[in-house]
Amino acid sequence: MKKETILFVFLALTAGILIGVIVTNSKKDQASSVPAAIPAPAPVINQQQQTIVLEEIVAREPGNRNAWVQIGHSYFDSDQPMKAIHAYAKALELNGNDPNILTDQGVMYRRVGWFDKAISNFEKAQSIDKNHQQSLYNMGIVYRYDLQDFAKARMVWEQFIAIDPGSPGARQVQSELDFLKSHPEVSKTTQ
Repeated sequence: MKKETILFVFLALTAGILIGVIVTNSKKDQASSVPAAIPAPAPVINQQQQTIVLEEIVAREPGNRNAWVQIGHSYFDSDQPMKAIHAYAKALELNGNDPNILTDQGVMYRRVGWFDKAISNFEKAQSIDKNHQQSLYNMGIVYRYDLQDFAKARMVWEQFIAIDPGSPGARQVQSELDFLKSHPEVSKTTQ
Protein backbone atom coordinates (compact mmCIF):
# COMPACT_ATOMS: atom_id res chain seq x y z
CA MET A 1 0.00 0.00 0.00
CA LYS A 2 1.16 3.44 -0.77
CA LYS A 3 1.94 5.95 1.92
CA GLU A 4 -0.64 8.27 0.47
CA THR A 5 -3.42 5.68 0.74
CA ILE A 6 -2.53 4.88 4.35
CA LEU A 7 -2.51 8.59 5.16
CA PHE A 8 -5.88 9.05 3.45
CA VAL A 9 -7.44 6.12 5.40
CA PHE A 10 -5.99 7.46 8.63
CA LEU A 11 -7.38 10.97 7.99
CA ALA A 12 -10.79 9.57 6.99
CA LEU A 13 -11.00 7.50 10.20
CA THR A 14 -9.89 10.43 12.32
CA ALA A 15 -12.42 12.73 10.64
CA GLY A 16 -15.18 10.13 11.12
CA ILE A 17 -14.41 9.77 14.81
CA LEU A 18 -14.24 13.54 15.25
CA ILE A 19 -17.59 14.06 13.49
CA GLY A 20 -19.15 11.28 15.62
CA VAL A 21 -17.95 12.91 18.83
CA ILE A 22 -19.26 16.32 17.74
CA VAL A 23 -22.68 14.95 16.77
CA THR A 24 -22.98 12.95 20.01
CA ASN A 25 -22.08 15.98 22.17
CA SER A 26 -24.45 18.15 20.18
CA LYS A 27 -27.33 15.74 20.87
CA LYS A 28 -26.45 15.63 24.59
CA ASP A 29 -26.51 19.45 24.76
CA GLN A 30 -29.89 19.54 23.05
CA ALA A 31 -31.26 16.85 25.34
CA SER A 32 -30.12 18.68 28.47
CA SER A 33 -31.69 21.93 27.28
CA VAL A 34 -35.07 20.24 26.72
CA PRO A 35 -36.80 19.68 30.05
CA ALA A 36 -37.70 16.18 31.06
CA ALA A 37 -41.32 15.18 30.83
CA ILE A 38 -43.30 17.43 33.15
CA PRO A 39 -45.78 15.52 35.27
CA ALA A 40 -49.39 16.50 34.85
CA PRO A 41 -50.56 18.86 37.58
CA ALA A 42 -52.72 17.41 40.31
CA PRO A 43 -56.38 17.99 39.64
CA VAL A 44 -57.67 21.15 41.27
CA ILE A 45 -60.52 20.39 43.61
CA ASN A 46 -63.17 23.02 43.52
CA GLN A 47 -64.29 22.91 47.12
CA GLN A 48 -67.37 24.99 46.44
CA GLN A 49 -68.48 22.58 43.70
CA GLN A 50 -67.74 19.61 45.96
CA THR A 51 -69.86 21.16 48.70
CA ILE A 52 -72.75 21.71 46.29
CA VAL A 53 -72.60 18.07 45.19
CA LEU A 54 -72.52 16.90 48.82
CA GLU A 55 -75.47 19.15 49.70
CA GLU A 56 -77.44 17.57 46.85
CA ILE A 57 -76.56 14.10 48.13
CA VAL A 58 -77.69 14.79 51.71
CA ALA A 59 -80.88 16.41 50.40
CA ARG A 60 -81.67 13.18 48.50
CA GLU A 61 -80.24 10.81 51.10
CA PRO A 62 -80.51 12.32 54.59
CA GLY A 63 -79.40 8.98 56.06
CA ASN A 64 -76.09 9.01 54.19
CA ARG A 65 -73.68 9.37 57.11
CA ASN A 66 -70.57 9.46 54.96
CA ALA A 67 -71.96 12.39 52.95
CA TRP A 68 -72.72 14.27 56.18
CA VAL A 69 -69.18 13.63 57.40
CA GLN A 70 -67.67 14.79 54.09
CA ILE A 71 -69.79 17.93 53.96
CA GLY A 72 -68.83 18.63 57.58
CA HIS A 73 -65.16 18.36 56.57
CA SER A 74 -65.79 20.65 53.60
CA TYR A 75 -67.35 23.29 55.85
CA PHE A 76 -64.54 22.77 58.39
CA ASP A 77 -61.90 23.38 55.69
CA SER A 78 -63.70 26.43 54.30
CA ASP A 79 -64.05 28.01 57.77
CA GLN A 80 -67.81 27.73 58.05
CA PRO A 81 -68.03 26.50 61.65
CA MET A 82 -71.80 26.70 62.16
CA LYS A 83 -72.48 24.69 59.01
CA ALA A 84 -69.78 22.20 60.01
CA ILE A 85 -71.30 21.83 63.48
CA HIS A 86 -74.70 21.11 61.92
CA ALA A 87 -73.32 18.58 59.41
CA TYR A 88 -71.31 16.79 62.10
CA ALA A 89 -74.42 16.73 64.32
CA LYS A 90 -76.33 14.95 61.53
CA ALA A 91 -73.50 12.42 61.14
CA LEU A 92 -73.40 11.87 64.91
CA GLU A 93 -77.19 11.33 64.98
CA LEU A 94 -76.61 8.45 62.58
CA ASN A 95 -73.64 7.11 64.59
CA GLY A 96 -72.53 8.93 67.72
CA ASN A 97 -69.60 6.64 68.49
CA ASP A 98 -67.01 8.31 66.31
CA PRO A 99 -64.28 10.05 68.30
CA ASN A 100 -62.89 11.72 65.17
CA ILE A 101 -66.19 13.41 64.29
CA LEU A 102 -66.78 14.38 67.91
CA THR A 103 -63.33 15.96 67.94
CA ASP A 104 -63.83 17.79 64.65
CA GLN A 105 -67.16 19.14 65.86
CA GLY A 106 -65.46 20.13 69.14
CA VAL A 107 -62.88 22.13 67.19
CA MET A 108 -65.73 23.96 65.44
CA TYR A 109 -67.42 24.62 68.79
CA ARG A 110 -64.15 26.16 69.93
CA ARG A 111 -63.99 28.30 66.81
CA VAL A 112 -67.36 29.88 67.64
CA GLY A 113 -66.43 30.30 71.32
CA TRP A 114 -68.53 27.50 72.79
CA PHE A 115 -65.74 26.15 74.94
CA ASP A 116 -67.96 24.09 77.25
CA LYS A 117 -69.43 22.24 74.26
CA ALA A 118 -65.96 21.73 72.83
CA ILE A 119 -64.74 20.20 76.11
CA SER A 120 -67.86 18.01 76.26
CA ASN A 121 -67.19 16.66 72.76
CA PHE A 122 -63.54 15.96 73.55
CA GLU A 123 -64.56 14.15 76.74
CA LYS A 124 -67.11 12.06 74.79
CA ALA A 125 -64.39 11.17 72.29
CA GLN A 126 -62.18 10.08 75.19
CA SER A 127 -64.96 7.95 76.68
CA ILE A 128 -65.20 6.10 73.34
CA ASP A 129 -61.43 5.77 72.83
CA LYS A 130 -59.14 6.38 75.81
CA ASN A 131 -56.16 6.57 73.42
CA HIS A 132 -57.62 9.20 71.12
CA GLN A 133 -54.77 11.69 71.14
CA GLN A 134 -56.36 14.34 68.94
CA SER A 135 -59.20 14.90 71.40
CA LEU A 136 -56.71 15.18 74.26
CA TYR A 137 -54.57 17.61 72.32
CA ASN A 138 -57.54 19.85 71.51
CA MET A 139 -58.92 19.63 75.03
CA GLY A 140 -55.54 20.86 76.31
CA ILE A 141 -55.64 23.75 73.84
CA VAL A 142 -59.07 24.86 75.09
CA TYR A 143 -58.04 24.55 78.74
CA ARG A 144 -54.72 26.31 78.18
CA TYR A 145 -55.58 29.10 75.78
CA ASP A 146 -59.31 29.67 76.08
CA LEU A 147 -60.27 28.80 79.65
CA GLN A 148 -56.84 29.54 81.17
CA ASP A 149 -57.17 26.40 83.32
CA PHE A 150 -53.51 25.45 83.32
CA ALA A 151 -53.85 22.61 85.81
CA LYS A 152 -56.37 20.82 83.60
CA ALA A 153 -54.31 21.55 80.51
CA ARG A 154 -51.28 19.92 82.20
CA MET A 155 -53.33 16.92 83.26
CA VAL A 156 -54.76 16.37 79.77
CA TRP A 157 -51.44 16.84 78.01
CA GLU A 158 -49.72 14.45 80.41
CA GLN A 159 -52.32 11.85 79.38
CA PHE A 160 -51.48 12.64 75.75
CA ILE A 161 -47.76 12.03 76.35
CA ALA A 162 -48.44 8.83 78.32
CA ILE A 163 -50.34 7.29 75.40
CA ASP A 164 -47.50 7.60 72.91
CA PRO A 165 -44.45 9.62 73.91
CA GLY A 166 -42.96 9.10 70.45
CA SER A 167 -45.96 10.37 68.51
CA PRO A 168 -45.54 13.30 66.12
CA GLY A 169 -47.42 15.69 68.41
CA ALA A 170 -45.66 14.59 71.59
CA ARG A 171 -42.75 17.00 71.13
CA GLN A 172 -45.11 19.96 70.72
CA VAL A 173 -47.22 18.90 73.70
CA GLN A 174 -44.06 18.40 75.77
CA SER A 175 -42.94 21.94 74.94
CA GLU A 176 -46.34 23.24 76.12
CA LEU A 177 -45.95 21.27 79.35
CA ASP A 178 -42.39 22.51 79.82
CA PHE A 179 -43.58 26.09 79.42
CA LEU A 180 -46.33 25.66 82.01
CA LYS A 181 -43.93 24.01 84.44
CA SER A 182 -41.22 26.65 83.97
CA HIS A 183 -43.66 29.56 84.32
CA PRO A 184 -45.46 28.96 87.61
CA GLU A 185 -46.57 32.61 87.63
CA VAL A 186 -48.85 31.79 84.69
CA SER A 187 -50.51 29.02 86.67
CA LYS A 188 -50.92 31.22 89.74
CA THR A 189 -52.98 33.75 87.82
CA THR A 190 -55.89 31.31 87.69
CA GLN A 191 -55.75 30.00 91.23
